[in-house]
Amino acid sequence: MDYLKIKKADSLHGEIKISGAKNASLPLIAMSILAKNRVSIKNLPHVVDINTLLKLLSNLGAKCSSTWTKNENITTIDTSCLSETKATYDIVRTMRASILVLGPILARFRHCEVSLPGGCAIGQRPVDLHLKALEQMGAVINIEAGYIHATAPNGLKGCNIIFDKITVTGTANIVMAAALADGVTTITNAAREPEVVQLCEILNASGVKIEGIATAVLTIHGTSGKLLNIDDFTIIPDRIEAGTYLCAAAITKSKLTLTDVNAKHLGAVLSKLEEMGNKFTITDNTITIHPAKSLKPAKITTQEYPAFPTDMQAQFLVLATQAKGTSIIEEKLFENRFMHVSELQRMGADVSLNGNVATINGKSKLSGTDVMATDLRASSALVLAGLVAEGITNVHRIYHLDRGYDSLEEKLQNVGAEIKRLKE
Repeated sequence: MDYLKIKKADSLHGEIKISGAKNASLPLIAMSILAKNRVSIKNLPHVVDINTLLKLLSNLGAKCSSTWTKNENITTIDTSCLSETKATYDIVRTMRASILVLGPILARFRHCEVSLPGGCAIGQRPVDLHLKALEQMGAVINIEAGYIHATAPNGLKGCNIIFDKITVTGTANIVMAAALADGVTTITNAAREPEVVQLCEILNASGVKIEGIATAVLTIHGTSGKLLNIDDFTIIPDRIEAGTYLCAAAITKSKLTLTDVNAKHLGAVLSKLEEMGNKFTITDNTITIHPAKSLKPAKITTQEYPAFPTDMQAQFLVLATQAKGTSIIEEKLFENRFMHVSELQRMGADVSLNGNVATINGKSKLSGTDVMATDLRASSALVLAGLVAEGITNVHRIYHLDRGYDSLEEKLQNVGAEIKRLKE
């Protein structure tokens, strides 16, 4: 098993190229199930979750091929030869986002079996909202032996759907199902994340009329089962990866430039970094951070986009340990997303928890030690802590990190960090 060995960084300098967004890539890969042609996707991140979903499609009979080079990254998916409609447990259990194939498979073939995804380290993420919406569209759904059995003998029908709570994967799943449905589907309380917006934009350009893109009410005009012709497209930049490297610059008081990035997707993150004393120079596709001489504390509440993202909570919690004063972070989306706190406390962080609220008293002097990653974003938070901790920090169980960060240690090495991937 791999781990990362990190030495304290005096300063980082240079540029980091931001990879394609994992959270945009996953629904867009699943979307290829709706296509009648081969779909070529540029800028997929080279991470484990992407490979897992491509493997799932291959198991269903799709033909997937990828070209990964330093200058070019293209994946081609041909789902015209899909021969299976069962997403088995051995794949789905490794990645909850596999549930994204449910909507498109059911819409195309009118039946499917998808394993229930099981538990998640950061808390409950039930698929009830997905299933309820599909039932409203005419699907008959039964749960048997850990599998979702879904049928729609007469095809899915457009209807009015109101999500009880905002769900990103639920919105994406139902948008894809509605794309081939008969009639018009309206989704109220839809997710507005950039990743959902890109899915809607590509479907809209492929012949599925979608109104209200980037709003909380989406209206999808289905094709009554007609498969789509989907042109080649490029994945948007990963806003969470970008936010993580901005935090790396802020915590090490470094000037750093991110390239291939969209600052418009990072409004809440940039706002909080400015509140803590950092400044920025922004162009159409770059962000340069000018660090604060002394970090200020902040109050943060995680909420759905466009508010502060839960996927940046762990990174900002580490950043807050280096601010002078008391910071408060309230986690409103997941009930178990402070598991990194105990590891940070072992490094010397002064953090106390009261339910879903963390109080961080800074500035803390962190000391390097052996720490264990508990989930994807917690992994990156521990890496950030290692960049400012005295001595050596060893971050174990980084298979979590590999699920969502493309070449993290290489990118940090290129801007001056002393970080190495080693074997246990």
